[in-house]
Amino acid sequence: MKWTVGFSARVRKQRDKLPPAIFDAFAALVREIQEGGPVRSGWPHYGKLKGRSQCHHCHLNKGKPRYVAVWQVVDGKICFVEVRYVGTHEGADYGRVC
Repeated sequence: MKWTVGFSARVRKQRDKLPPAIFDAFAALVREIQEGGPVRSGWPHYGKLKGRSQCHHCHLNKGKPRYVAVWQVVDGKICFVEVRYVGTHEGADYGRVC
């Protein structure tokens, strides 16, 4: 079953500012979520955020600055995921994002 991936307003602004290689990795992640769902264990440092059962994150690159993506399952019955953050690891406020 295909998943629908939406983007928060913040992510729509952030993704246009990503370096090309990071944008490509982010686009690949979104395609994988659409095809296989929110659990993406093949990505570096993938995991669910502690204390938030429906929030997931992973790293999009190695090195510095490190870029991350955070997404949340909004509705598992209709297969809808919202990407809540994409940007540098240093700028990620996980408590506020999910």
